[in-house]
Parts: sequence; structure tokens; C-alpha cells
Amino acid sequence: MLNSSPTARDCIDMLGKLVSFDTTSRNSNLALIEFVREELAAIGVESRLTFNEDRSKANLWATMGPQDVGGVVLSGHTDVVPVDGQDWSSDPFELHEREGRLFARGTCDMKGFVACSLAHAKAMVDADLKTPLHFAFSYDEEVGCTGVKGLIEDMRDNLPAPLAVIVGEPTSMQIVGAHKGGHSYMTTVYGLDGHSSAPDLGANAIFYAARILGFIENLSIRLKQTSDPDNGFTPHYTTVDCGTIEGGTAQNIIPASCQFGWGFRNIPGDDTDLLAQEVFDFVEAEIEPHLKAVSPSCGVTHELRHHLPAMIPDEQSPAETLLRHLTGLNQSGRVAYGTEAARFQTAGVPGVIFGPGSIKQAHLPDEYIDVSQMEACHDFMLKLTNWAANNSEIA
Repeated sequence: MLNSSPTARDCIDMLGKLVSFDTTSRNSNLALIEFVREELAAIGVESRLTFNEDRSKANLWATMGPQDVGGVVLSGHTDVVPVDGQDWSSDPFELHEREGRLFARGTCDMKGFVACSLAHAKAMVDADLKTPLHFAFSYDEEVGCTGVKGLIEDMRDNLPAPLAVIVGEPTSMQIVGAHKGGHSYMTTVYGLDGHSSAPDLGANAIFYAARILGFIENLSIRLKQTSDPDNGFTPHYTTVDCGTIEGGTAQNIIPASCQFGWGFRNIPGDDTDLLAQEVFDFVEAEIEPHLKAVSPSCGVTHELRHHLPAMIPDEQSPAETLLRHLTGLNQSGRVAYGTEAARFQTAGVPGVIFGPGSIKQAHLPDEYIDVSQMEACHDFMLKLTNWAANNSEIA
């Protein structure tokens, strides 16, 4: 049962309950969502759910305080990355405390923040808040920040506009005000097979894919050379990657197809649509004519797999103003990974990324969060609740 005077240990106990749910993105998160909904219902708080298409996953929205005005959103994703093939020292879905660290999948990324939020829910209710605090717990963040889109649409269409959002990704309790975007494609080259002893009678899809990848690599070099090294990002430029490639069937057969995944992690201001178009134009002008000369069945296709906008820095936003007031921190960092904060920003809700744990531990075997980070997040929740109980607007 949720405590009206929560302690840091209550937050840790809640974390133990949350990590026991295997919410790897390929799985349903409904058992965890139902647990959260029951905990909130027990203190008189109703939850609003939005589902994926087959209703196997859900987002949860809940409000502590007034229902008819905007407030501050505490946003966290409930899904975690797989543990497959990783060498864990203990059960990844059972919390283990060793030498001041809490080990389990999702401890830092990012059930620690969710646990602290939920452990403080009853205290928030009992505080008779003037400014509401909203929970926004989502699915499928780890596969493109896709689940939260349904929650944000419901929020935008049916609920009072929030003042700000705090996305509790692991930042070691430091303010982060901007992040890179993500934009990825799957490109498939269709050639013509044949015996490798007669290459002129076929079209080697791997060779043509290599030419496209060479162009992409040169694009990456140009972006590195032309970007501002003092923009606050590490690395400071829009990066281009190729993470997967597959093609061919045997050494003595001309490969009829080759498929590779590539994409960008872009700094705010770099238009990934225009950058991708450079690749498409190169393919259309320099690759496809040669393929089509061999056979009309040859060609190249591109499929957009993932798109997450960059989070644009705004140090004067209500979200950063609030966090600076509550924490006393004066600096706002920038990170290379993407978060749901960009989706909220696109919908008109200013945000910050701020939560317990280090991103350096995310996705690794023996993922952990320091007990001291849970204690710091607990202290922050106390300050946030006190502020919301005594303020009607963000200064």
C-alpha cells in the first residue's frame, strides 16, 4: 500500500516490484500497468489508458490534484531492452542490492524514476495540490518512442494542456534540455543472380550496396567537418551509421539482393529529410540506371523504419525554469540519445530530461542504479510535491 509519508526505502521497495515484471519491448506491459492502476485506485486516483492496435500494451495517464487545469507531467517508459545473450550475475528480473547498488533490468532505464513517482503518489494526493502532477507511463519507448504517441494524442485532444513535462531518463539527477533526433532506413538493392564466373550477365547487389554505403560514409565525413564543435553535443555533429547488412546466398552465385540498415542521429537544426534525399538522389542518378540496364527487375528501395525528432534546446522554458528553481542547478546539458521529451515538445509541451541513474549503465548486463540516486530522486519528489501544493503557476 502506498505511504502518505514515503521514504527512500519505499521508493526502492516499489522499484523491486516494478522490475519483477518482464516488460521487454517484445512483451506485453499490461500486468505492470494493471498493478500501477490498482495502486492508484487504492488511493482514489483514476487512470486513463490508451492502447496499441491489438490492445496488448497500454499507456497510463493519472492525475494527482485538480483535474481541470494543466500541470507538470512525470513521464516514464515501462518497457526495457532484452537480456538475451547477456551474462548477468543475478536474476535480471529480481532486485538485488549489493554494495550500495540496485541490480536488475530497468533499474536505471527507467523504472527507478517511475518507482519514485509512484511511491510518492499518496503524498501528492494528501498534499491537496494547487498545481496537478500527472503520471504518463508509456510502452515501446525502446523501439522508437512509438507508444507514447497515442498518450500524447489523447492528452492533446481531451485533457488540459500541461505546463511542462519531466522525462525521468537516467541523467544522474542533472538537467538535460536537448537531445539528438533519430531517423533510420532499410535500403534493399535488387540485382540479378547468375554464376559468379560470368559477372557481366548479372548484377551484383552487394557491389552496388557498397557504392551506396561509400556515399553515406562520405556524407558522414562532411557532416563532421562542417558542424559547430561548441554546440554542446558529444559528438558535436549529426552522425550517420550502418548497423546491419545482409546479402547473397553462396560464394559462387552473383548476389541478387543486399539489404542494409542505416540512419542518422541528428543535432537540432540538421534536416534529416534533406540529408536522406541526398542519398536517394545519388541512388537514382548513379546506381539505378546501371541496374536497370541489366534488367527492369533490378532497382533499389528505401523504407523508413524509425523517426524521432530532435529535442530543441530552450533554456527559458517553463520546464527548465521549474527544475532550476527546485534543484538549484544552473546548467542544462545535451545528450546524443533520444527520448520521449521530443514528442511532448512537438505537441507543444516544454520539457526537460531529469532522472536518477547513469545512462552509462543502461542496456548493459548487471544494469544497476545507485541507492544514492534513488535517495536523491526521493528528495526531489518531496520538493516537487511541496511546490505543487503551494504554487499555482511556474515562475
